[in-house]
Amino acid sequence: MTVLYKANMVRGAEWARLFAERAPDLPFRLWPDIGDPTEVRYLVAWMPPDDIAKSFPNLELVFSVGAGVDQFDITKLPPHIPLVRMLEPGITERMLEYASMAVLALHRDLVHFIAQQREQVWRELPVTQTGERRVGVMGLGLLGQALLGRLKSFGFPLLGWNRSPRSIAGVTCFVGAGALPDFLGQTDILVCLLPLTSETRGILNANLFAHLPRGARLLNVGRGGHLVGADLIAALDSGVLSAAVLDVAEPEPLPAGHPFWSHPRILLTPHIASTTKPETAVEFVLDVIARHRRGEALPGRVDRDRGY
Repeated sequence: MTVLYKANMVRGAEWARLFAERAPDLPFRLWPDIGDPTEVRYLVAWMPPDDIAKSFPNLELVFSVGAGVDQFDITKLPPHIPLVRMLEPGITERMLEYASMAVLALHRDLVHFIAQQREQVWRELPVTQTGERRVGVMGLGLLGQALLGRLKSFGFPLLGWNRSPRSIAGVTCFVGAGALPDFLGQTDILVCLLPLTSETRGILNANLFAHLPRGARLLNVGRGGHLVGADLIAALDSGVLSAAVLDVAEPEPLPAGHPFWSHPRILLTPHIASTTKPETAVEFVLDVIARHRRGEALPGRVDRDRGY
């Protein structure tokens, strides 16, 4: 009954140490040293191996090492095998740190000042009070609600948009495609925290940008597939948007020469907003395995119809 890890190998070594300490009776292997494939019951992966079902005929659970699962082709995973996304608490805290930093950077024009520094320009910009800068979050799941809670302390007027109803104290909530234009029209800093599905792929496009107040700012910490890159460049060059902070891209890493690298209105980071902390991630995986053995409900289990 083996746990197989297939993700970042540097973190994998830490996972192996922690499993040896906390579950010494549970065999743990690092890809590509899979041992006997018939013994693999639990797979922990970022990018899953091809043909999972045939490669590991006795597989019982698959874990994503991240909060998202869009990198998985769920159709290739037999329906009797649950897919579980990572819910360890460190993911949320690190996302809150990054997203709060990025919202404040967009609010205080940091992207503009970085561009001025490159050009050796010393010029002030007018300061807008937080009470006059509306922040809208797309995606009101665990991370979206937590971010709105964190941003309350800064005094921003807060809005949220979701495909299903939400009620959040101190937040003006919008629901469904029909309400999206109203939400966008009142949003000065737009934060994308949506899951990537067939419905949300390419949602950050020219049509969406046109509904925002002119000069709005964008933070994408969802997935690179949410964003139509050419539409973002056009919006920034025309002044429809004034700045963007991107932690995700498609593909990752971006190829040399991609316009995101050098655009003066884009701050780009290499998908580091939220990473899994091995100590708490191992605890989460062990807890889910124990629940699975007892026949209990599994936290983080992916709804295959929704894709998250």
